[in-house]
Amino acid sequence: MISCPKCSEVGSIMKAGYVRNKQRYVCKDCNYFFTLSNPDQIAPIKNSRRHQTTIIDIARSTGVSNSTVSRALHGHADISPETRNAVLEMAAQLDYQPNQLAYNLVKSRTNTIGMIVPEFTNSFFPNIIIGAHELLTEAGYNLTIMQSNESYPIEVSNTKAMLANRIDGLLISLTQETNNYDHLKVFEKRGIPLVLFNRVCDYVSAPKVVVNDFEGSFLAVEHLILNGYERIAHLGGPLNLLVSRERLRGYRAAMEKYGKNIEENMVIQGMFSQQKARIYGKYLLDLESRPDAIFAVNDSSAIEIVLMALEKGIRIPDELGVVGFSDNPESAYIGPGLTTIRQPTHAIGKTSAQWVLQLIESEEEMILPNEKVLKTELIVRGSSKRNRS
Repeated sequence: MISCPKCSEVGSIMKAGYVRNKQRYVCKDCNYFFTLSNPDQIAPIKNSRRHQTTIIDIARSTGVSNSTVSRALHGHADISPETRNAVLEMAAQLDYQPNQLAYNLVKSRTNTIGMIVPEFTNSFFPNIIIGAHELLTEAGYNLTIMQSNESYPIEVSNTKAMLANRIDGLLISLTQETNNYDHLKVFEKRGIPLVLFNRVCDYVSAPKVVVNDFEGSFLAVEHLILNGYERIAHLGGPLNLLVSRERLRGYRAAMEKYGKNIEENMVIQGMFSQQKARIYGKYLLDLESRPDAIFAVNDSSAIEIVLMALEKGIRIPDELGVVGFSDNPESAYIGPGLTTIRQPTHAIGKTSAQWVLQLIESEEEMILPNEKVLKTELIVRGSSKRNRS
């Protein structure tokens, strides 16, 4: 790097033609023109571990303006081959890495999609993420993932962080605590595409990707009834979530269709957690007249029921039938194998990503269907196949 002989300023020196075949320089601070008697006086810029090379560094080292460096790096036709080569050589020497975020912001686009999920405690949401990531990567987008940890305040904080990072669109599945949706309405006000998936609400004008929770629950309870179970309990989720309400509705519809009595003390709506599942499960299994089958809102709750029943010496499926919802990988290996409702997790992620990209890339205002409902599938295993002989 060159310092000015007059004011000793470093970093404000530019090339200013040739005098007697020597490169002439000018100091922009004091307007002093000079030449160097010894070219070795030019000290190379040393990379610092705490300093990432910028266009300004390249400009200082080559003696051209910042805008010239920028145009040379982006291949503008108004830059001479000699200047472009000099800039590219210096960029390589200084290990320059383009600031893609800054470049995209100039274009009002970051090519980044945000995704917020409630938890990573089982494979359900990671599999959805994989589906979304595969499609977004193919389309040239990055995916930024945040976890709300089933906390409404953290979910709100996550959305603020996404806005601060100028994402082009957001995919979100709500926490079990979420009852206020003002933080999501901000995206609508700012014109940022928003898609809700799995855990959705009816209070935000955004497309939703869900599975047919009503149909899946109906199939689960119908299966128990057809296998000879009579007193079927339901361990559900928080009723502020549409997914919980739909699975409860499916349970009731199946029981009513087959003329089974619904004992309200055996219908529990609670939170999604292992600890709560054990509390609710203990209550059901300790009833004087306990249920002979339990339909749980998800596999993790169903697995807790199976483990507790085995601890108590209750035989599955002869004395107790259990059905879950999701088809987590561990469900095939617990006890006699857990009967469950399989959800198309990969398709949930892929469809959500497709919709947000359509909203982003459409040049005109685009109206998508309000909701995409994907099919579920009953997976029968040993936890519900009762010997009726």
